[in-house]
Amino acid sequence: MASPNSHTYLVTGANRGIGLSLITTYLSRPNTTVIAGVRDPSTPSSKALSGVHRDPSSTLIIVKIDNTSATDAKTAVAFLQSEHKISKLDTVIANAAVQNLVFATLADVDPAQVQEHLSINAIGSLLLFQAVLPLLQKASQPKFVVLGSPIGSIGGMEKRPVPMSAYGVSKTAAHYLVRKMHFENEGLIAFAVDPGFVQTASGNEAARAFGMGEAPVPVKKSVEFLVATIDGATRDKTSGHFPSIEGEDWAW
Repeated sequence: MASPNSHTYLVTGANRGIGLSLITTYLSRPNTTVIAGVRDPSTPSSKALSGVHRDPSSTLIIVKIDNTSATDAKTAVAFLQSEHKISKLDTVIANAAVQNLVFATLADVDPAQVQEHLSINAIGSLLLFQAVLPLLQKASQPKFVVLGSPIGSIGGMEKRPVPMSAYGVSKTAAHYLVRKMHFENEGLIAFAVDPGFVQTASGNEAARAFGMGEAPVPVKKSVEFLVATIDGATRDKTSGHFPSIEGEDWAW
């Protein structure tokens, strides 16, 4: 059971890459409850989360949240309330996403690939938001954060002329959703954030496809930026915006 004075985080896609680094960072803080959302708790990478170093006063809870499931997020929230007596969520980070290396223009992209990306990256974030909103509303400064991408920017499209139409469309939709959350929910701090071109498995795979040895941004640097941005986020200055590791905001 979490202390009413503790800070409670829920991070999806928590068993690898940015998600793993985020929960490792948060667990090192005292009096913190970290909920790790994973697609399959039975995998070795998910089971290994139990061994992540933590402050003695902090707690890790692992729940199943598969973005392709219409019910996982609500089931996870019900489990958190009934089994762990979680009464509020302070910060929810929608980190889980798919980035298949589908390089295609709109003239050539397979609509099934677009649908798959939309289902996971956009609808998955919407389902998560709907499930966690009642618990976010119990927090004093609730935050709902979506990891965005410049590839999904409409206003800055010319700065990222990458033919990744399926991924880009899905991130554009996710950006719309989180900005709409800002306008529809007074008191909620809701925003997208650009973590950069990060040295995760998928990031490095994409970098090699572009002829690079690896992505340019180390995971540690990206997560330091994300944590500082989320910690300092306010309704007036951050909510409804799209801050980037490159500085300033990305255009929607």
